[in-house]
Amino acid sequence: MTEIEIAQQVLSCLQQTEKAEPHSAVSSLKRLISYIHGAGNVHSCEVDEARSSTFMAICEYAKALHRGLPADGLRPAAIDAAERWRSLAG
Repeated sequence: MTEIEIAQQVLSCLQQTEKAEPHSAVSSLKRLISYIHGAGNVHSCEVDEARSSTFMAICEYAKALHRGLPADGLRPAAIDAAERWRSLAG
């Protein structure tokens, strides 16, 4: 997969978690880890940084869901990070 395809897949998953139960959302988010680690392709520092920021935002979101904490602001932050990653990858 290309970097933009990976970013799009991550973004799609994040959007689907809006209506999911927390346990189901956490399971979906855990599956994204393999995507976020990259395909081993060389990219600009900006793309790598955007991918890392997306990973961190997803971790914060998943951690809050897992602990039963409010995650209302964390999901949009993760989506924003993924959208930035996708735009830089394209």
